[in-house]
This record gives sequence, structure tokens and C-alpha cells, in this order.
Amino acid sequence: MTDKQYVINEITIQDSWRMFRIMAEFVDGFEALSKYHPAVSIFGSTRVKPGEEVYQKAEQIGKLLAESGFAVITGGGPGVMEAANKGAFSAGGKSIGLNIELPLEQRPNPYTNVSLNFRYFFVRKVMFVKYAVAYIILPGGFGTLDELLESITLIQTHKIRPFPVILVGSEFWRGFLDWMKEVVLKEEKISFADLDILQLIDRPEDIIKTIKKTVIL
Repeated sequence: MTDKQYVINEITIQDSWRMFRIMAEFVDGFEALSKYHPAVSIFGSTRVKPGEEVYQKAEQIGKLLAESGFAVITGGGPGVMEAANKGAFSAGGKSIGLNIELPLEQRPNPYTNVSLNFRYFFVRKVMFVKYAVAYIILPGGFGTLDELLESITLIQTHKIRPFPVILVGSEFWRGFLDWMKEVVLKEEKISFADLDILQLIDRPEDIIKTIKKTVIL
């Protein structure tokens, strides 16, 4: 066997085992999360600290969702995720954290009563969207934007059923929405109907009302 053939065989073996790990993550996620319906997925920055306005708002949203009968799903880490889980946990609701293995280890927050660990981002993303009846997007960075754009792409292309995608924080998101209207829409890269996928709502009470309009509890 040549060195090249050996390397190819090693890669094939590794990929085969990786496939089984991926399948196992899907199975574990499906079995665990299928029990919790309806659920709302909440996203936002890990860098938000307790006491900040965004943290307090995320905590209030999590609390109101739990009191209204919704399970709360987050990435299980600090910042906005911790705040939303804390709100749901304090209200006695289902507080779910989907943790991810990272080179710089993510610290799971202590406010979940259902916790899953994922190695693969794409498996974790499926769990967020498959069991959600709505997405709530608070201010955040690349990870938050990634989840936002993926959700509206799936809705736009009819790969998933439409559900509310709610942006929280007018000051933070206004520039993004203006750019979508004044550049992306103007250049006909999207349609007017595509913009309707997104809703900008700041008051937690109004967020809950909006979600309840589309969900039968």
C-alpha cells in the first residue's frame, strides 16, 4: 500500500465513524426534545452581563414564555442565553440548553433543567429550528446573525413552516433592517414579502402576544 492509499483509507475510516457520531447526536436530540412542545428558541450575545438592559429583557421574555406554557430553548451558554434560561427556570418552566463543544470551552449556565451537548453545529441548528414555534433574536454577534439568517432563508425557501422571527432591540436592529430595505430590496435581491418574515418588537408582553396569535397551546 502506498502512502497515498494509506492516507485515503484513514480518511475514509474517520469519515465513517464521524457519520455514526452525527447520527447519534440527531437521535439523542430528537428523543430528548420531542417531549417539549411548544418551544421558542432564543438567541443573543454571550457577552451580555447580568444587570444590563438586554440581559434583563431576555430574562423577562424567558419568564413570560414559561408562564404562558412555552418551553425555552437557548444555546445553553452565558449572556442572553443564560438570561432567557434564568427567566424560564425561575418561573418553573422547561428551560433547555443546547450546548456546543468549542475550542474555547463554552461554560454551560446553571439555569437549565434540560441540557444536551453537541459536537456539530449543524446538528444543533436542526434542533433549534425543528422544535421551535418562534425565534426571538436579541442583539448579538456572528453566531446570532447566523441563526437569524438561516431561519429566514429556510422560511423564504419554504423548507420549513413559517413562524414568527422576532427581532428585539430597535436601536440595535434598525440599521440592519434599513439596509435590507434600502439596498437588498432596492437591488431586487429579495421581495417585499421576504421582509414580512421579520418583525421588530421591543416589549416582552407584545412578543408573547405575537407568538400566541400563531400557536395553539
